[in-house]
Amino acid sequence: MNKRELDPQASPSAEFGAFLRALREQRGWTQEHLAGLIGCTSSFVSALENGRRKPTQRIAAALDRAFDTSQAGTFKHKAGDVKYSALLEGFAEFVTQERRAAELRLFELGIVPGLLQTREYATAIAAGAVRRRSITQDQADERVRVLINRQAGMRREPSPLVHVVMDESCIRRPVGGDAVMAAQLDHLVDFAGDPTVRLQIAPFELGENRAFDLPVSILTLPDRSLVSYAESAHQGRLERDIKAVTAELAAYYQLQTHALSQADSVAMIRELRRRV
Repeated sequence: MNKRELDPQASPSAEFGAFLRALREQRGWTQEHLAGLIGCTSSFVSALENGRRKPTQRIAAALDRAFDTSQAGTFKHKAGDVKYSALLEGFAEFVTQERRAAELRLFELGIVPGLLQTREYATAIAAGAVRRRSITQDQADERVRVLINRQAGMRREPSPLVHVVMDESCIRRPVGGDAVMAAQLDHLVDFAGDPTVRLQIAPFELGENRAFDLPVSILTLPDRSLVSYAESAHQGRLERDIKAVTAELAAYYQLQTHALSQADSVAMIRELRRRV
């Protein structure tokens, strides 16, 4: 059994998985036993419990029958919460690893990285998605709630080392109006003052020499193992293959070499702040 500790607040998938695992263990059932009851494999049950797979309505109905909760429709309702979640598949597992990481290396394009966003900036980003009708207001609220929980998870002892490289577009793209942007830029300057943080801007002048064309997160876990995370439009992927992650880490070091120093990056942010 591949059991991972999962934060139930990370996403509806994580909450579903934690609930399923707790109920199964209360019954004294193995994953193999439950798999036999609902007509799937034990690896699929493990993926549900670890938040890596989303439950279908068929599986939810089978779980309700197995646990005698059909009348209340317990699993059916929880599966509905997962289905309409605004969070990408694979994200919950990443958040779990993020909370454990000893070091985080982040690269972002277009918007300020989530862990560095003010609540008002994050709310404005989510509100834009609502106006475009890509998510509902409930999903927007969920995105902000999850982000605030992630930020709280970084305030732990010992504090993780955080390396952030932002494309220049992150600080030049106006979000939420002048007041929101002014507060966000101030927050970035404050963030850079933390001794556990290294903040750099990758200027537009890098052009094709910028090491990444998509956002990426590279985590160093307490045992010094490495994982990375990246997203497509529809799915997040946590990469554990050491060769792949080591190559990304090398590219990240190259990016840091070519990016502005922290002092020059903070100076650029302060100059933009004066113009807001």
